[in-house]
Amino acid sequence: MKTKKIHIVLLFVVLFAPVSVTAQIGITAVPFLQIEPDSRAAGMGNTGVAIADNASAVFWNPAGLAFQNQNQISVTHANWLPAFNVDLFYDYLAGTYHIEDIGTFGAHITYLNLGEQIRTDETGFDRGRFRSFEVSGGISYGLKISDRFSLGTGVRFIYSSLADGSVSGQDINPGASVGVDLSALYKSNPIMWGERESNISVGINLSNFGPGIQYTDNTQTDPLPTALRIGWAYTMDLDKQGKNTLTFSNDISKILARRDAASSFEALYKSWNAYDRFNGKETITVSFGEQLMYGFGAEYWYNNLFSLRSGYYYEHPKNGNREFLTLGAGIRYKLFGVDFSYLYTFEEDHPLANTIRLSLLINI
Repeated sequence: MKTKKIHIVLLFVVLFAPVSVTAQIGITAVPFLQIEPDSRAAGMGNTGVAIADNASAVFWNPAGLAFQNQNQISVTHANWLPAFNVDLFYDYLAGTYHIEDIGTFGAHITYLNLGEQIRTDETGFDRGRFRSFEVSGGISYGLKISDRFSLGTGVRFIYSSLADGSVSGQDINPGASVGVDLSALYKSNPIMWGERESNISVGINLSNFGPGIQYTDNTQTDPLPTALRIGWAYTMDLDKQGKNTLTFSNDISKILARRDAASSFEALYKSWNAYDRFNGKETITVSFGEQLMYGFGAEYWYNNLFSLRSGYYYEHPKNGNREFLTLGAGIRYKLFGVDFSYLYTFEEDHPLANTIRLSLLINI
């Protein structure tokens, strides 16, 4: 009888411990869906729900597509968890297409390579190797309701291949599901401070809402990492010509998933309550406030050509304990743009230490 080696389970837990759903790793499947895909937002403390002004809006807030009238392609690559020195990498491809008087559509593909695993039998004999990976792809749409307000939606297909063979008589199969996004975005009228202009935007996005994923041939399913993200952004001109601009942003997010919920709909309201989890030593209670995740960011642009970014991200110690600073920069020239982000963790041996993302934007 074939079985998956125990270390693949450990790898899965370690791999996703730093991701946005860390504390709820025992609650949700496919947490790779919460990896922030673009270097710009990653350089701003993982904030983007109220900005969403490029192709990565399909992740942050599909309603942001409604304010875009360009066709664009975005590509991101990152060696994932570089501290482990293993063959893990993350790739993201997104594109937008604007149709006059109809709106803007987006499409995206996300791929996470989990490396090569060893298959053994009960005696420990090597029965060959297999590769583990997860992938999702989908489409999004944004529509203007007024000059200042838009709605957006999206749907994605999710495929997760972590292992094969069987364990204790249960066949191990790839899991699959479908997730839906619902979002909104508001942009204020210009606010004048003397001869300088500023504006405020507010966004909300419910992402990855859908049925859970099943990996074995029994009835157990793992819920999707359904997330609610709310945020604001304030942009102001630093001079009356508008060549120098500064943006401050803040996102607050929460995972809306529970294993004891009978359905995804029940989890939407049940997940607001406190819950208990085992942290390896004891059972602890995680309150509502401790389940929230916070991102803060700042971005400076010079003449829409060059930008500098910084940010801060925080999770409560009971809810993942991620805390780090981010740095980033961007360049725009004619039809092309390049963004870079760097993550600095407060713990030297943190799995996410020195994570670098590179993104390429192409305006068509």
